[in-house]
Amino acid sequence: MRTVDEMVDLFKARGYRMTPQRQCIFRILQDNTSHPTAESIYRAARKQVETISLQTVYRTLNELASVGEVLPLELGTGMARFDPNTDQETHHHAVCSVCGKVRDVFAEYQGVALPDALRPDFDVVAVQVVFKGVCSACQEASRTLRAMTSRQEHKAKAKMEVVG
Repeated sequence: MRTVDEMVDLFKARGYRMTPQRQCIFRILQDNTSHPTAESIYRAARKQVETISLQTVYRTLNELASVGEVLPLELGTGMARFDPNTDQETHHHAVCSVCGKVRDVFAEYQGVALPDALRPDFDVVAVQVVFKGVCSACQEASRTLRAMTSRQEHKAKAKMEVVG
């Protein structure tokens, strides 16, 4: 995404009203690699501009998408995400199915193609590959939870043997 000042100029040039709320959203998105939801942007913006509304956040994100400054993403996390990394034309995403964290994946997938039977009826303009799995932090949390549960079960069993 462009700098905040460049976004302000772009929006003004397109006739959009420039408000502190929009500028705040631009700042939140600047160099943001978390692929935020509108709701997470709203929560962050409310800390800076108490008068911002969720509707303003959605409207601004839609306007940013219409000028090509964010890419709306549907990644199966239950909420639309927004990717301000539009500088890299070809990048894909890895999504943790536990915590929903999204990471950029910079790789070419020349072999991905539409089946021949669909080609006459469909013109492909872009290919988006989404890798779904479990991130290392969630894997570690799962191992820790299993270990804690195992220790608790072991202690409970030992207590029952002593009592019984």
